[in-house]
Amino acid sequence: MIRGSIGVTPRPTTLADESYLEFITSFRRLAIQQMFPKVAEHGEIRLARALESGAVEAENGSVPLTEIQRIFGENPVTPTFQRFVRTQQEMMWRRTRESFVRDADGLMAWMDRAAAEHPERLHVDPSFEPPEYTRREIHCQPGGYTDDPLGGIVYHYGTKVFYEGFNDQDELHAELVERATAPADGKVSRVLDIGCSIGQATTLLKDRFPAAEVWGLDVGGPMVRYAHARAVDHGKEVHFKQALAEDNGFADASFDMVLSYILFHEVPVDRMRAIIAETWRVLRPGGTFTIYEFPSNDKGQVSASTRFLVDYDSRNNCEPYSPDFVAADFRGIIAEAGFDVADGPALSNDFLQSIVATRPA
Repeated sequence: MIRGSIGVTPRPTTLADESYLEFITSFRRLAIQQMFPKVAEHGEIRLARALESGAVEAENGSVPLTEIQRIFGENPVTPTFQRFVRTQQEMMWRRTRESFVRDADGLMAWMDRAAAEHPERLHVDPSFEPPEYTRREIHCQPGGYTDDPLGGIVYHYGTKVFYEGFNDQDELHAELVERATAPADGKVSRVLDIGCSIGQATTLLKDRFPAAEVWGLDVGGPMVRYAHARAVDHGKEVHFKQALAEDNGFADASFDMVLSYILFHEVPVDRMRAIIAETWRVLRPGGTFTIYEFPSNDKGQVSASTRFLVDYDSRNNCEPYSPDFVAADFRGIIAEAGFDVADGPALSNDFLQSIVATRPA
């Protein structure tokens, strides 16, 4: 069953699975890269005409989402696009999990060996119970991030498909880490990656700051167990902890840098506020919090096509908290916690906003 890996990415357990999932990658590219731009172009043009004619009226400078849904839905390609996105997602997770379940005993033994080899780097409390809000099958992943013992490796290969081949060797995470903002004084001795999932950015943070103590934190036990085993295999001396980002258990002012990547749109707004406050607590004065996240529409600045896509993603891709996030004044909430908030470095993925929040010295 064990077919090794291609660089840092594990191979599915059969060549047939690998070939099938390459087909699903192409299917996803068709829907995302070719179909959606046409859906967006058609919808934006029709919406502009409707606004010009008075058939649609903006409310407080923003077009109601119901009107965006109606106008975009008039394009006969739209429901086909929506069906394709949902179907490829279901096919991707089903075949990925089926493949790795064939070697479940071997994979569980591999994670157990890594935990026994370096128990000082894996911090999992057997009595920890993930709260109900975290137990959602985000992106339709079976078992979500908390309930499938093989969730880490399933997530790893599933997101390889999700990123359409652009992150096969953690290239995306390498860019995130390279552009993360260090404190102005240059002192980096402890770094925290919150919502770290399988630790792709965490291990790369150790490469960037080899003398620092680096931690990855995630609510999903299967994620941190897989992240730890992967780090051990790659010779990366990093720590992984299962805990809540809003109650992480670290000491006050104990980190120089914190990183988060697409975490906040996957939690309720009240938890988002708590996570930001907790991050302020564990950062030292002068410490930096680099955030890469979904767009937020607090000032009506997000395009109609993006709002349409995020709404669809919420309802059909199990992103239950993203609409409230998109509607929130995200930067204002960060500032309310005491941070100085500024634009972060631009990313090649310009869909995401990049923010650097600094705890005042």
